Amino acid sequence: MIMASKLITYLVLPTFLLVFFYSTLLPFQTTTTSKIPILTPSPCDLFKGKWILDPTRKPMYDSSCPFHRNSWNCIRNGRENMGLINSWKWVPESCELNRVDPDGFLNSMRNKNIGFVGDSLNENFLVSFLCVLRVADNSAKKWKRKGAWRGAYFPQFNVTVAYHRAVLLAKYEWQAKQPQLFDHEDVKGIYRVDVDIPADDWANISDFYDVLIFNTGHWWGYDKFPKETPLVFFNNGQPIHPPLDMLDGFKVVLENMVSHIEKTVPKNTLKFWRLQSPRHFHGGDWNQNGSCLFHDPLEESQLDLWFDPSNDGVNKEARKWNHLIEETLKGTSIRTLDVTHMSEFRADGHPAIWLGKKDAVAVWGQDCMHWCLPGVPDTWVDILTQLISYNLERS
Repeated sequence: MIMASKLITYLVLPTFLLVFFYSTLLPFQTTTTSKIPILTPSPCDLFKGKWILDPTRKPMYDSSCPFHRNSWNCIRNGRENMGLINSWKWVPESCELNRVDPDGFLNSMRNKNIGFVGDSLNENFLVSFLCVLRVADNSAKKWKRKGAWRGAYFPQFNVTVAYHRAVLLAKYEWQAKQPQLFDHEDVKGIYRVDVDIPADDWANISDFYDVLIFNTGHWWGYDKFPKETPLVFFNNGQPIHPPLDMLDGFKVVLENMVSHIEKTVPKNTLKFWRLQSPRHFHGGDWNQNGSCLFHDPLEESQLDLWFDPSNDGVNKEARKWNHLIEETLKGTSIRTLDVTHMSEFRADGHPAIWLGKKDAVAVWGQDCMHWCLPGVPDTWVDILTQLISYNLERS
């Protein structure tokens, strides 16, 4: 009996002590674990994927949208195969891209504003955005304030979405020929670019918008600014010496405009930079009878032949400028909207000869740069709204 009592003491007492010791540590362990933050997973890469033909897919708006620009209204202008063009669905490799819910998105943006700044490709993007959002608020009104080129106000949600035209982002203006700058006989005058000053159209909008989408690139070419009327770059009011060529001027403007955005746009403003929208001129540039009368997207095996700068084709600008833009944006708070790769496939999506105006092709050539609407930019809208919503939820 005594032996049994001793055995119980030897077995039970250590067990009791272990339980007591563990129970005293448990609160400390629980407290430590509770301090570990639960982070929201980052969104997947929406920009890598492929286009899938989906015969059930229909555009969210038609030719009657009041925000259309005539030359991009391909349904009204009789563009062939518009049903097929809008039946292609972008499918990311490892995640799902949801189609925008205009009502849900505008509700989430209530009392907020979205601004686009840049060249006409951002205007192309804006028009798509406005027509999509109008599905949720057909009382939307045209809006042109604060230097905006065009835009819309959605009264049911108190949301403004607008575009500020600034093709170089930096301030530039025409100046008559000045011998001290250029004494070449063939120079008629110059376009002065102040690399450190933003264009007036967007210089004072920082406090108005909650989301900003920037771009530049399509005007940076010798077709827009030939040697007879070149860009001449100034800094601190003085011409830069030695003079910069187009590529170096683009770099300097990028660096200065990104620095300006980082310094002046509030930290809680969501900032995006839309990378280049690829052109699809075949057989020559826009002023050399280039054409884009395609009925289907390109195959992936064709993309490098069309767009790799090493091939020196007429459509090489997108990837070339993208490299410089991405390098400049490293370490900043500006997120990239890399629509380039997904859009490279879509040689079938441009207005081409269906421009809605007599003799437009004879004067300007085919439009293989802008996009038909409805069309490819509607998918950009799906991506942008998904990224905006994700970042709003995180904040």
